[in-house]
Amino acid sequence: MIDRRSAILGTLAAGLSASAAAQTPPPARVGSRLPRLPDPTETIDLWPAGAPGAPPKLPVEVVVDRATDAAVTDRAVQGIARPRMVVFRPAKPNGSAMLVMPGGGYVRIVVDREGYEIARWLADRGWTVFVLFYRLPGDGWAAGPNVALSDAQRAIRLIRARADKYGIKPERVAAMGFSAGGHVCGDLATRFAEDTYTPVDAADRGNARPDAAALMYAVQSMALPLAHPGSRTLLLGPSPTPALEYAHSTASNVTAATPPCFLLHAENDRTVPVDNTLAFRAAAIKAGVAVETHLFATGGHGFGMSRAVGKPVALWPTLFAEWSHTQGFG
Repeated sequence: MIDRRSAILGTLAAGLSASAAAQTPPPARVGSRLPRLPDPTETIDLWPAGAPGAPPKLPVEVVVDRATDAAVTDRAVQGIARPRMVVFRPAKPNGSAMLVMPGGGYVRIVVDREGYEIARWLADRGWTVFVLFYRLPGDGWAAGPNVALSDAQRAIRLIRARADKYGIKPERVAAMGFSAGGHVCGDLATRFAEDTYTPVDAADRGNARPDAAALMYAVQSMALPLAHPGSRTLLLGPSPTPALEYAHSTASNVTAATPPCFLLHAENDRTVPVDNTLAFRAAAIKAGVAVETHLFATGGHGFGMSRAVGKPVALWPTLFAEWSHTQGFG
């Protein structure tokens, strides 16, 4: 059933058997109220023959409008069966690319607040932006806790493989993640070289290491009490071993090969405690990784850009832009 609060993409299953040249559209608009700004239309499917390790029954993609303000678009999508990137092309490309991984607690992916908002802001400044709709670990994919990382690795490799098409310099491909998407980004920044899937084409010979990583109020630890309980359960199951928790806590995987990192958190975040970011920062410093950290007293969790308006934390995009310039971006 489709109503003004949700849209089920009933044609997705048919699209899974379509030609590889036919790309899956972006997550749907919802109801009669149109987004404040037009949605992008260009997408890139990650896996030409369909995502590997599919469960016997594919998840059904559902888009829900969670907005409480008529002036703000706030959609979330779950049941990603066809992982893909939505492309934001700048009017004047500056040679830099950004892979954005929205959050959603590994149960959904926040489309607008942690995806399209920052994508538009970056594209206005010359970045070519790719918003990643990654598979969710609770949907039964064979890769289990590595499923979102597989999509992120594949995404970075595809971006580099198509650098000429988008006017991108292959050595200027960054990654940014929010909340649980920050965990995906942290995984990518620290475990980029792990073999999490079988190569499918020439793009998979490329490097999956981002040249910089921005972790925004990111889930990091998988050990209680620091872990975000919902993300932990969906990623690792209800009773993970300490060894499994450690293996999927991003701070435990930081090495000298981890790219420069930009970290952002609000100290009054009651969903993902700020100590997640502090632990990652400590690990980066210990490993000799360049790390810039911005902590704000207030802001809570999930502020993105629109919920930061009128607060000191609203400065974060400018702080990131200034930092990225020091890293050779822009």
